[in-house]
Amino acid sequence: MPQECQFKFGEDMGLYIRKSISVGPFRFNLSKSGFGVSAGVKGLRVGTGPRGNYVRIGANGIYYRSTIPIGSQERIVDNTIQPNYQESFEAPTHEPLKEIESAHVSQIVDSSSAELLKELNDKQKKSSSWPFIFILFFAVVFGIHNAELPKWVVALTAVLGIVSTWVCYTRDTLAKTTVLFYDFDSEMELAYDKLFSAAEQMAKANKCWHISASGKVLDKKYHAGASNLIARKLTSIMFSEPPRLKTNVKTVSIAVGRQTLHFFPDRVLVYDTTGVGAVSYQDLVVMVGDKKFIEEESVPADALIVDKTWKYVNKSGGPDRRFKDNHELPICLYQEMSFTSQSGLNELIQLSTRGPAEKFEASVNCLAAVLPREIDSDKIAA
Repeated sequence: MPQECQFKFGEDMGLYIRKSISVGPFRFNLSKSGFGVSAGVKGLRVGTGPRGNYVRIGANGIYYRSTIPIGSQERIVDNTIQPNYQESFEAPTHEPLKEIESAHVSQIVDSSSAELLKELNDKQKKSSSWPFIFILFFAVVFGIHNAELPKWVVALTAVLGIVSTWVCYTRDTLAKTTVLFYDFDSEMELAYDKLFSAAEQMAKANKCWHISASGKVLDKKYHAGASNLIARKLTSIMFSEPPRLKTNVKTVSIAVGRQTLHFFPDRVLVYDTTGVGAVSYQDLVVMVGDKKFIEEESVPADALIVDKTWKYVNKSGGPDRRFKDNHELPICLYQEMSFTSQSGLNELIQLSTRGPAEKFEASVNCLAAVLPREIDSDKIAA
């Protein structure tokens, strides 16, 4: 482990690693004897449940295993592409804002993730049958009730509909869920815990924004003397699993517009409504820097105000008295953090407080430095 990434063993850890994951009637377990899956319903075949993926991260390598063997898969090519910039609109006092946008998730692919990503994307495309069953039985019960048949017939049909809907819902859940089980050695566990702890500090910021576009100001007097304009929306740093994925570790998620970044121990999964992409920590570039920002909204309590300016300024920087609604605006020192990769990831967030983002950047770099090479997957037949 590099000197700058050395951690003290015995430190308090916020990371909790579960030894079992439940998905419907199935339970995935990790014990000293290995990784296994059991069914809680007698006679239910294990092969009918969701596939389980086991990831062992240690000093000698990263091992990937699954409970069900897979046939030949199409190789997903890891193309290097340029981030996608699109002009959004024009204004006479500033240049058109250019969107800060990642490539399509199908292009954001770490070659070692191809097999897992194919499973995640295939399951995301699967449709659910339980709403159809629910509507069908609801219509049948409504028709029987209007036909004035005996109440016990209506009740029996309703119970049958509820049971059928529950069975279909359970089957849909199993068919659409991926299980991802992690096992660490002590050093890797500490490295990931540092990333998790840094994210906890970032989440405490009063405000966090996703910056979706930026553009150069052409006439500063209409924009409080600012040199650039940005389009931003409030976002949040959370600790949640991605949809249709069960894992035994806590994961960090950051919503960045139409996409969400989920930080896992071995890579970052990029989710949006169309699919899932992945970026390895070795390919992920995180950059943090201070940024002065003219705040026209309410100032967050943890923000540092470094100066003031006027809403409309003259050439000398003073107030332009031609505007009656001219008033002073605070200049805050925020911190910006960008996430980029050669495969097309390109996102930017802004935090109201300074410091936590730098710790998160350092923890990502340390995790990239200590992650071992990947070992060829071993398939364990169910």
